[in-house]
Amino acid sequence: QVQLVESGGGLVQAGGSLRLSCAASGSIFRLIVMAWYRQAPGKQRELVAGIITSGSTNYADSVKGRFTISRDNNKNTVYLQMNSLKPEDTGVYYCAARGIMCIKNGGPIYNGMEYWGKGTLVTVSS
Repeated sequence: QVQLVESGGGLVQAGGSLRLSCAASGSIFRLIVMAWYRQAPGKQRELVAGIITSGSTNYADSVKGRFTISRDNNKNTVYLQMNSLKPEDTGVYYCAARGIMCIKNGGPIYNGMEYWGKGTLVTVSS
């Protein structure tokens, strides 16, 4: 049974930073694809950042250059460092994972995730 637990959310002013953590049960080596999603009220859940075992990453255009996803296999944890936060970054952030890699057009895809955390709320004030 895979469990993902997010932490690190909170209230921050625009321009500030937060570091989210996703702790997984057991080794994350078996979780080949891991990602962060977010959902704002009244909006669809969207992919923020993804990372695979090799360390290759993918970012939404809206966060590129500001957010960094990383994984620490020794700690079984995935992180999302968020810098230069904007009010539009506000939402519930979810950690997600999948044990197999799906490939389209030569690269990994991050939809159809198997496991989800319960989310952590990030609020950015202006």
